Amino acid sequence: MDDNFSQLSHTSGRGLVISDNWTGYNLDVFSLPNHYLEDLECVFIPHGVIVDRIERLANDIMKDIGDNQITVLCVLKGGYKFCADLVEQIKNLSRNSERFISMRVDFIRLRSYCNDKSTEDLQIIGGEDLSKLTGKNVLIVEDVIGTGRTMEVLLSHLEKYNPKMVKVASLLVKRSANNKYRPDYIGFEIPNIFVVGYALDYNEHFRDLHHLCIISEKGKEKYKV
Repeated sequence: MDDNFSQLSHTSGRGLVISDNWTGYNLDVFSLPNHYLEDLECVFIPHGVIVDRIERLANDIMKDIGDNQITVLCVLKGGYKFCADLVEQIKNLSRNSERFISMRVDFIRLRSYCNDKSTEDLQIIGGEDLSKLTGKNVLIVEDVIGTGRTMEVLLSHLEKYNPKMVKVASLLVKRSANNKYRPDYIGFEIPNIFVVGYALDYNEHFRDLHHLCIISEKGKEKYKV
């Protein structure tokens, strides 16, 4: 087996686990915007792998909560690409299955990062619409869970509106001693590193990258605020 792929494994409840030794792929083997080449260290997770993993998550969600009406709560901005692809996969499965999920998509924005650091302060933008979640089945779609504090605060906030059920799907979960929270559906468990691309940003840059990449120190310095 290729040594690279031996550092990837699937563990129940943890998604696709990427080891601390994973160094990613060289930039020159993928198509990337020229203006970002000097700002990245490597392609950490290629787009095709992301898409395949999302297809499996959609299957798992269909098995668990099919035959329900679901309000998908997309956490912007970083979660929009993951949410769009996940919803599309669920719709495709639903059309070809005896089980059917009726979905309504709503949006919320959370802000807890300054540069590449998670802060203690959480801003919830768009919360005035959350009263519509009372009595509803809710699937929260998030891009990345770092310390877990942001999601715990959001879940506590949602409890005020008495939803019938709440499930959480996160594309990425960072592996760290400070992160005890585990969502219901996990795309990838990754080391405690800062990644960009696939709508994840660094101060609003890199959202247009197709793949998930590791930002270089030069890139952090170039785009810091």
